[in-house]
Amino acid sequence: MKNALYVLLGVMAGFVLAGVLVFVSRAPAGNAITLQPAPTDAPIAVHVIGAVPRPGLYEFPEGTRIQDAIDAAGGLLAEADSASLNLAALLEDGQQLNIPYAVGSEPALNATTLELPSSATSTPSANPNIDLIDINIATLEELDSLPGIGPTTAQKILDYIVANGPFATIEDIMNVSGIGPSTFEDIKDLITVN
Repeated sequence: MKNALYVLLGVMAGFVLAGVLVFVSRAPAGNAITLQPAPTDAPIAVHVIGAVPRPGLYEFPEGTRIQDAIDAAGGLLAEADSASLNLAALLEDGQQLNIPYAVGSEPALNATTLELPSSATSTPSANPNIDLIDINIATLEELDSLPGIGPTTAQKILDYIVANGPFATIEDIMNVSGIGPSTFEDIKDLITVN
């Protein structure tokens, strides 16, 4: 009888073990779920020019308004004609956004300006209403406001002055790492040295 009990327990243990193996080895039902990244639209590129302190090419997400482009370019200059703008209009990819100047205040070189003798004093800027930034005494924020100069390059300018002394000419700013001829062309009419 004892042997029969062992045989019965062995058979039952075999059934339990076989059930566990069938349960574990069974293929899962259905298909695996694959998560896809959220769809993102490519940014739109807009060229902002005219009566803004930092004209240039800016990238925005789809659905951006003209007001956002003006804010990115540093806001409106005092000479801007804000009444002619629809600040709520949507921007389009490849658009050139020309912020108009008020009548009579658009900066332009005229023939009399071009014919001044070299001994005449004039500002190096095409727009005499713009306050030039003295790169020898400018703050990080003032340097960062220049087109093509971010906070990292602004800090490099300050570090250069500490290490080498003040700039003798505005062209000397090209000695700073990260400022080449193209960046200098963008900022040369906005800077000075005293």
